[in-house]
Amino acid sequence: EGEFGRSEPALRLEAFGVKPALQGRGLGAALCAAFEAEAVRRGIGEMRTTALWREHELLRFLDHAGYRIAGNHVLDCALAEAELGSSREQAVEREGNYDFESLARDAIEVGLLQDGDLEGIARIDRRLTGRDRRGYLCRSFAEARADSVLRVSLVARSDGAIAGFLMARLDYGDFGRAEPVAVIDTVGVDPMRVRQGIGRALLSQLFVNLSALGVERVETAVAPGNLELMGFFYGAGLRPAERLSFVKRL
Repeated sequence: EGEFGRSEPALRLEAFGVKPALQGRGLGAALCAAFEAEAVRRGIGEMRTTALWREHELLRFLDHAGYRIAGNHVLDCALAEAELGSSREQAVEREGNYDFESLARDAIEVGLLQDGDLEGIARIDRRLTGRDRRGYLCRSFAEARADSVLRVSLVARSDGAIAGFLMARLDYGDFGRAEPVAVIDTVGVDPMRVRQGIGRALLSQLFVNLSALGVERVETAVAPGNLELMGFFYGAGLRPAERLSFVKRL
C-alpha cells in the first residue's frame, strides 16, 4: 500500500510453485489467472514480485505470464560486510571535530516504535511525500508493534519529538529465499532536521539489532530517479542486488 515510496496499492506475489510431476499442464497459468482475477476484484491495478537473475526457469514463466522488469532498483547488503553497526563504523563529526567515542546511533536517540508514535511518523511522511498515506502507515505501524520483540522498526527522537523513522520487516522464505532477510519498506527524516545524521543513526541501530537476531542480510528497493535516497543507501553499504523486480499491469 505504500512500501518503497509507491502511491498506489499493488499485490505482492511472495511464493509460488507447482509439483514437478505436474508441471507443464497449465496449473501455473491457472493459478496466476485466478490470483489476478481476485486482485482485479479488489481494485488492485498491478502485481509485483522479485526473482534472482539466475532462476532461469522462473524468469521464463514470469515472461510468459506477462511480467516485465520494474523500474525500481533492488539493493541489498550482507551485514557482515557493512561498516554500520560494526566495530568498523566511523565516528560522526560534531561541530567540526571527530568524537571517536560517538557513533551515529549514540549521537541520536533511536528506539523501538511506541504506541503514540503514529502521528509523528504520519506528519513526517506527509512533509516528505506531499500525500496522506495514513492507511499504509497504520497497517505498517500495527504490524511493527505486533512484532516489536523482533526489534526491526525504529524511530529517532530529537528534543522529545520524532525526527525520523524506519519501517522494516523480516521475510522468512519469501520470493524463494532460503534465509531470513530484513526488508526496509520506508525510511523518512523530518525535512527540518536533515543532515543531522538521523538516517544514518536509524540504519546503524537497525544493523546492530539485526545482527543480534542472527539476520545476515538487509534489502530494500528505490524508485527510479530517487538519486538522493539511492546515494543514502550506497553510503550505508547497500549495492545492486542479484534479485530483479518485476511488475504486471492488470
